[in-house]
Amino acid sequence: MSPLDDTGHPVPVPDRVRRVVSIVPSLTETVAVSAPGLLAGATDWCTRPEGLDVPRVRGTKNPDLERIAELRPDVVLGNTEENRPADIEALRAAGVPVWMTEIRTVGEALASLRRMLAEACRIPVPGWLDEAARVWQDVTPGRRRAAVIPIWRRPWMVVGRDTFTGDVLSRLGVSNVYAGHPERYPKIPLGELNAAGADLAVLPDEPYRFTKDDGPEAFPGLDVALVSGRHLTWYGPSLVEAPAALSRRLDAARAY
Repeated sequence: MSPLDDTGHPVPVPDRVRRVVSIVPSLTETVAVSAPGLLAGATDWCTRPEGLDVPRVRGTKNPDLERIAELRPDVVLGNTEENRPADIEALRAAGVPVWMTEIRTVGEALASLRRMLAEACRIPVPGWLDEAARVWQDVTPGRRRAAVIPIWRRPWMVVGRDTFTGDVLSRLGVSNVYAGHPERYPKIPLGELNAAGADLAVLPDEPYRFTKDDGPEAFPGLDVALVSGRHLTWYGPSLVEAPAALSRRLDAARAY
């Protein structure tokens, strides 16, 4: 019987997997670090590990489906938030097995990656994943803060309800003032962001690259934490270092 991915879809992976194509940067790093040589393709946005040398298949939202099929993957790894249903359906219709992850909390990330590696990639669970579970279990929340978490400007977009990013920050003591918004990534006018009752703005360097010269000036009166998008939004080997790295940035938050 084929194993079921996070969406409950049966995925006919062989007993031994030799070729994996990932269309999500986090999952690309997960496979490349856990089983060097298994990765047969990745998106143009897959930048980790550094120096990754595999065929490229365009982006997460516009993958080159023909190129993916040409790479003859035993399984393609995707994510329900990162990839479009139409692309996944087209790959499956072409006979390409696709394993979809669905991750909105740290706990779901740890469990999903464990199953993906063991059941979709047919490899032993790596030590870094056990270490990530231990690190997050031992996290002690820092100073309680209320934050807005922009991910884009022009227009301004922020983290809303039910997101991995929101769960990461909540475990570190930071509550998202838009956690109750009906949308997961709502567009909010800047004036409303500054009147939302936050005392902190968390600005990641992806998908929009906020920097000390581009972003903090929009939030006068708020402390600003400039953080790594990889630590805030990626699920993979970065989970091991994310709590300490993010905590340092949050502790150093200041007005600009």
